[in-house]
Amino acid sequence: MTRFEALTGVRVRESYLSSDDAQFAALRTGAASDWDIVNPSLNGAWRYVKAGVLKPLDLAKIPTRSQMYPPFASTDKVKGQNGATYAVPYLWGLNPIVYRTDKIQGEASYATLFDPKYKGQLAMRDYALEAIAIAALHVGVPRERVFALNASELAEAKKALVAQKPLLRTYWQTIGDLTNLFATGEVACAFSWRVPYDELKGKMPVAMAKPKVGIMGWCDCFAMPASISDEKAELGYKFINYLLGPDYASQIAEKGNYATSSSIIRDTLSKEKQADIFVDDLSVMDSFLWPIAPDNYAEWLKVWNEVKAS
Repeated sequence: MTRFEALTGVRVRESYLSSDDAQFAALRTGAASDWDIVNPSLNGAWRYVKAGVLKPLDLAKIPTRSQMYPPFASTDKVKGQNGATYAVPYLWGLNPIVYRTDKIQGEASYATLFDPKYKGQLAMRDYALEAIAIAALHVGVPRERVFALNASELAEAKKALVAQKPLLRTYWQTIGDLTNLFATGEVACAFSWRVPYDELKGKMPVAMAKPKVGIMGWCDCFAMPASISDEKAELGYKFINYLLGPDYASQIAEKGNYATSSSIIRDTLSKEKQADIFVDDLSVMDSFLWPIAPDNYAEWLKVWNEVKAS
């Protein structure tokens, strides 16, 4: 953030929290009185809005928002029932399938993760929300429903996961462990984050697949606490503008391999870099899935534990 500091003369002081839950709790209890900008996830923004802990934003004070990609600019996930916008999506990415092109035939898909042909070479994340949703997609549940399964659909997803379990090398818990499994040749295909690809490309034949049936995404937003002073809010708007502007977008693309929610620098990037940060083919945005726990998530966790114990 040194560039922003140089432009404005304002020092940015960062605080780190263990989770989105911890941030939300701090705002609700008043323990975050010295925060000027907070960082809710796109899928978790609704609870901040419902709890009244965020300031409604004056979008006219965020001119760089005009170049946001439509799925981010139009999302209702950051709006209240009054129609006001309370947060701005700014940084996002996709959780692809990472695979070895020398061991997997053709482009990998969710079906690959359930294919007996690759027994012992597959891995899934040890996370009920994404695993059950992927199984639901695999058995034909429309992507609009994969986080709102009825009892029959949940049972079908469980059946697919029970059949998948003997095919897996492991359920991975840390991305470092999964990267090592790829590096040692123990895993050839996994539902993943992008880290193994970034770490291993150039060292072995790896690729990322983005299933068009539905690809899991993550997105961070910026918002301001409801208690922020008018003076600090003006600085907050400047900060959000900076994060949606070309300087930050260039830095995060080149150094971090991530995209901001704005198209502001897209056409200046090489085709390779566009592919690296998932903006080469914008049709991928038509299949975004933003994981969100359903109301009956306790039942999902029960199913997941039963799958792992099977």
